Amino acid sequence: MENQDVKNHSRIVPLFHFVVLPLLVFVCIAATIHCVQSIIAGDNFFNTFLILMLAIAVILIAFFARIFALKAQDRAIKNEVNFRHYIATGKLLDDRLSYKQIIALRFAGNDEFVLLCKKAVDENLSANSIKQQISNWKADNHRV
Repeated sequence: MENQDVKNHSRIVPLFHFVVLPLLVFVCIAATIHCVQSIIAGDNFFNTFLILMLAIAVILIAFFARIFALKAQDRAIKNEVNFRHYIATGKLLDDRLSYKQIIALRFAGNDEFVLLCKKAVDENLSANSIKQQISNWKADNHRV
């Protein structure tokens, strides 16, 4: 596996991002077209409308399944980073750190972690700024 850094840490799941999502969009567009044609022709409207609603529901399910998984991971990462900070300093993370900042701080190596936490609070660094300032990248290969 390639070493992870600020340029390549984003996770793409090819089957999800390049197969499932385009397929769902295609099905929704086709169902919309079929529903409009059904309205114009005046027949079978209920069935085509039901198919359109199911297509929209499946898209929403896929979207929320992804969002819910990421939110659960974000909460776990926040607790992990908070614990890591507590072990290093004997104090919890500063409450002024946002979720995005905390998520970015997880990539910092142990040698720069505490200093970067303080700098992120003092200078209100964005998540991207935090990631760019990391010199000893700590990979996270388990995020989905």
